[in-house]
Amino acid sequence: MRSVLKFAHLIDALNERVGRSVSWLVLIAVVVSAGNAISRKGFNVSSNAFLEIQWYLFAAVFLLCAGYALQRNEHVRVDVISGRLSKRAHAWIDIVGALLFLLPMSAVVIYYSWPYFVDSFVSQEWSSNPQGLIVWPAKALIPAGFALLFLQGVAETIKRIGFLRGVEALDLPPPSPLHDHKNALS
Repeated sequence: MRSVLKFAHLIDALNERVGRSVSWLVLIAVVVSAGNAISRKGFNVSSNAFLEIQWYLFAAVFLLCAGYALQRNEHVRVDVISGRLSKRAHAWIDIVGALLFLLPMSAVVIYYSWPYFVDSFVSQEWSSNPQGLIVWPAKALIPAGFALLFLQGVAETIKRIGFLRGVEALDLPPPSPLHDHKNALS
């Protein structure tokens, strides 16, 4: 189990490094967006390339940081019920959710997006917009992002199993204050 947990922690490190690096693209997207707005409004100069690079940057952040968000437990959770459950129950919910939904869906997206990317790469597809950008790098983000998410799903499943076996700590968000009936009345 220790070697499998070590593998899970390597995946954590990968997604941590990718997430921290890619998060800087938000700043670049803001600068490009501001530059586009200034050039368009101030100088009546615009380019579809500016708009497309903003889309590419947003796609990169969204797709490549999904595994990072999962690793940091900052993804969307429905805490209406799970906020009242024990850590063991959370672990089981996470394992079942990963095995039934996250991992199969990520695998399906990787499977279908890979040929979509390859076709674009082989044909050196360009945007149909005037002054548009080459398209294959944006299409490459789809299988890459879902591969990182898939790997992180595997890592989270391994860590949850390790927790249930008593060999791994489990960091979960604290219970929602909405479910703390003692403090809700005060």
